[in-house]
Amino acid sequence: MTLKPSWLLLLSISAGVWSVPIDRNGDNQEAKEEDTGLYYDRYLREVIEVLETDPHFREKLQTANTEDIKNGRLSKELDLVGHHVRTRLDELKRQEVSRLRMLLKAKLDSANTQSLQMDHASLLKQFEHLDPHNQNTFEAKDLELLISTATKDLENYDAERHEEFKRYEMLKEHERREYLKGLDQEKRETEEKRLQELKDKHHQHPKVNAPGSVAQLREVWEETDGLDPQEFNPKTFFKLHDTNEDGVLDEQELEALFTKELEKVYDPKNEEDDMMEMEEERLRMREHVMKNVDANKDRLVSLEEFLKSTEKKEFSNPREWETLETKPAYTEEELQRFEVELRDKEEELKRKAENLRQQQDLLKERGKALEAQRREYQQAVLEMSQRQKEQQQAAGGPPPAGPNGELQFQPEIKVEDKEAKVPAEHQAEPPNNLPAEPPQNLPLHT
Repeated sequence: MTLKPSWLLLLSISAGVWSVPIDRNGDNQEAKEEDTGLYYDRYLREVIEVLETDPHFREKLQTANTEDIKNGRLSKELDLVGHHVRTRLDELKRQEVSRLRMLLKAKLDSANTQSLQMDHASLLKQFEHLDPHNQNTFEAKDLELLISTATKDLENYDAERHEEFKRYEMLKEHERREYLKGLDQEKRETEEKRLQELKDKHHQHPKVNAPGSVAQLREVWEETDGLDPQEFNPKTFFKLHDTNEDGVLDEQELEALFTKELEKVYDPKNEEDDMMEMEEERLRMREHVMKNVDANKDRLVSLEEFLKSTEKKEFSNPREWETLETKPAYTEEELQRFEVELRDKEEELKRKAENLRQQQDLLKERGKALEAQRREYQQAVLEMSQRQKEQQQAAGGPPPAGPNGELQFQPEIKVEDKEAKVPAEHQAEPPNNLPAEPPQNLPLHT
């Protein structure tokens, strides 16, 4: 989504929105759109995109001035937008509230805070870009809060970027020193010499023209626009680089003018050139031009402001532009404080790591204890099952069941007749009319 000039005027949005990549072939001047750096950037952009689909609101936005926007009068026009727009805005707000709730829960969980009784309504009050008391519908107050919060946050955005860059440079120097400490004397001297050669090589670049000066603009006129530098015309130059033809140069269009100057100092293919430093240089150039040209501080350059700037002495005879390497981003005292901060954080991380290790060992021991209990329980179950089987067999009960519920029968015992002895008292006596023993010596008859 491309932010319209009225929204740029409203939110000062382009402070962090645009990044212009260096194109060494000269055939791509299209800007790369990035987020604003605000934690609610997506919500902000989606609200703007939806509002611009309403013809009435878009018309009011095009005719609104800075005061109409900042004092909230534009927010009242929300009541007149179409129903489908309001419905979509309601949906966006519910999604944002849900996202913020997830952020709060994650934050509380990371701090080991019990969140079972979490009061979302109270916690949402810390977010100023929406109305926390109404979590379901997008109202005029929500638009007013979104505008005022984004404007306030973006006013400090450049300062925060400078501070972030300073910390980056200090960390880089800290790592360089620690790296050299780990080498023996001979290797350290060799590496120090190599690093100094890279630094000197970076400093050997063509002169950089002051941003917004006649020399810098003539160079763009000749090398980018392909026009005769002797025929340079500020008004024509302005119209050529007002790429969206909205009558103003926004910060995106201004940064596109710095590409040739940045190419003199930075090449992503060179080891000695740091692209983070290039972005800081771009920011410094933009701030310099806005300070000298943007008279009403609306973060846009009108044709009138641009032409007036060309009449100033600084336009024709500017001070020599000092690139980053001419002035350190930090002092030695700031670096020492930063290193103390790093050591403190490192110690804290070590304590947390040790605590996690101890917890892991404790969990392992508990796991072993649970495994021993499980085996003991299994053994007890087996012994109890065996006793039950023995008791059933002793009581003449049904055959014990197998592991799958089948009956288990004992094999039948076979007894030989000749080994079966019946006690005499249990033997049956012969009938009375039969002799107990066969007669002896009976005569044989033929």
